[in-house]
Amino acid sequence: MAKNLDITILLDFYGDMLTPKQREFLDYYYNEDLSLSEIAANVGITRQGVRDAIKRAECQLIEMEERLGLVKRFKDVQSGLEEIIDCATKISAENRKTGLSREINDLSVRIKSIALSLAE
Repeated sequence: MAKNLDITILLDFYGDMLTPKQREFLDYYYNEDLSLSEIAANVGITRQGVRDAIKRAECQLIEMEERLGLVKRFKDVQSGLEEIIDCATKISAENRKTGLSREINDLSVRIKSIALSLAE
């Protein structure tokens, strides 16, 4: 079974909305990198049972993202913050070239600082 590594991100965002067993199986499979057979041996069910549980949980995570869009929103915000940081850096550089205005420099540094703190 090929691993969809996007599931790890979805698991971080929506994992608490799954059952404890579903979380456990996905954690073993994606975070601990156990095979289906190893998971089956650990929890005492068949390999096919593990596969079916993982597939159902993956589908639920994907459906949650389609409905709620939290991961997309997070990525959009991160991208926007990176752009803000880049623009503030360019403003500072241009300001230094054209005759340093302390106010412009201070504001661009402040903008960059705020964006960096939000990106954490």
